[in-house]
Amino acid sequence: MNRRVLLALPAILHPALALSQARPIRIVVPFPPGGAADITARLLAAEMTPLLGQTVTIENRPGAGGNIAAEVVARATPDGATLFLGGATIFCANRYLYRGAMPFDTLRDFAHISRVSVGTTLLVTRADRLWQSYAELVAAARQAPGRLTAGNSGWGTISNLTIAKFCKVTGIEVSQVPYRGLAPGLNDLIAGNLDLIFDGMPAIVPHVREGRLRALAVGSADRVTYVPGIESVPSMAELAPGSGMDMSFWYCISAPAGTPGEVVDRLHKAVVGAARVPAYAEKLLPLGFTAIMDESPASFTDFIRAQDAVWKDLVELSGVRLE
Repeated sequence: MNRRVLLALPAILHPALALSQARPIRIVVPFPPGGAADITARLLAAEMTPLLGQTVTIENRPGAGGNIAAEVVARATPDGATLFLGGATIFCANRYLYRGAMPFDTLRDFAHISRVSVGTTLLVTRADRLWQSYAELVAAARQAPGRLTAGNSGWGTISNLTIAKFCKVTGIEVSQVPYRGLAPGLNDLIAGNLDLIFDGMPAIVPHVREGRLRALAVGSADRVTYVPGIESVPSMAELAPGSGMDMSFWYCISAPAGTPGEVVDRLHKAVVGAARVPAYAEKLLPLGFTAIMDESPASFTDFIRAQDAVWKDLVELSGVRLE
């Protein structure tokens, strides 16, 4: 048989595979440019492009806690040309936050590929506040239930859920103030209009390093020793032993359900290969994230199933319901 015919056979047998290799790939990001999710996606895309031999671009589709972007990908043609930078809150928490308003099913509508980064949250106050430690802040909150104000990035976000868990394990009550993202809340905290924020690290750490904010705790069970400026900040295992508080959250790459197995395997190799590039991991570290990858799409899908109960409990603890 002619060599050209032999080379063309995979494309004839799997036209979706041929299409995915001929077109640029887009990663749909559920948050605006500049945040941790967007930065993760852009770093990953830069490393995936040479591995795939295709241009990998970013498309930002913020809104509805990530559901808008997720639905775009879930309804996209399953040819490997459209991917989703998903995460723990979107795939695990949103089904309990939005209940009947969910436009997709986490397992039925996606072919999950691999996690690509994992991070945690950071508890901060203004540097000039009297509370010098986590214990002093908790004591002040106990003396005046509901008087301290805590900014979050919106109901149902990682910060909202972290603060709810924080209040549960310490037995305190604070008044949560929702914002449209972390930036406006940070501005109010720095201006003295809030008492604390417990949110993702990337935008917070520079203010800690520059002396405007004081870091009192990381939300994970272990210290985050790899981020300059917060190496000595205590972890929840130290501050609330036995509480089980470990507010780690992750980002991942997923494709639409129905994407051919050959395409999923090819994407998994590229995603994992990109996540293993030293430069990718090195650029994540200052943001408070580390690179992570799953052995196979099946093992990652099993991980999502196992995470469901964790995030269900967090949402129920927060008492939040969204429409």
